Amino acid sequence: MQTGNTIFVGLGASGQGSRAYGWAGSLTAIGCFVVGSFLFARLHRTLGARRRGSLMLSFAIQAGLIILTAGLVQGGVVSSVLAGGENSNPKGTHLWNEEIPIVLLSLQSAGQIVASRTLGFNEIPTVVITSLLCDLVSDPKLFLLRNEKRDRRVIAFVLTLVGAIIGGWMTKATQQIVPVLWLSAGLKLVLAGSWGFWKTV
Repeated sequence: MQTGNTIFVGLGASGQGSRAYGWAGSLTAIGCFVVGSFLFARLHRTLGARRRGSLMLSFAIQAGLIILTAGLVQGGVVSSVLAGGENSNPKGTHLWNEEIPIVLLSLQSAGQIVASRTLGFNEIPTVVITSLLCDLVSDPKLFLLRNEKRDRRVIAFVLTLVGAIIGGWMTKATQQIVPVLWLSAGLKLVLAGSWGFWKTV
């Protein structure tokens, strides 16, 4: 996701953009993603890359960041523009309280991709589809009957698409982003608990 943010920062540097200081959110996302990747990588190295405890803690932290974001949005701390409410931002100005969920969700997504790398599933970047699709169709073993990496990539793409559709319908039905955040947090908590049954390597 940081490719798009980098482009938005570049456009903002040349004075292009629909909102004043809109580039600030993208710059925040990039910086927090980098910091989050650094911290989560150190967490896994310190506690043991594939140990149950480190995986459970990593996913619990990710869930906690989403829960905190959902709570802030639902509590009205974050602007109603981000929350999908009826109020809008007609002047096109930057709402600085939008930086809070950007920080939290960027840190969370960093933890997610670090976990995929830690587990050795480099073919599933989890936060970007472009490289996944390129690697999928470039695979010389694409049409073999048995190909685990291809299968993981296909499943990852399908699940991402299904998740986007479900999220889209939820936000359309509720006119809010909060239910999607709570669902995401719940899924993360389920994953955090499921690592308790993981065989330590």
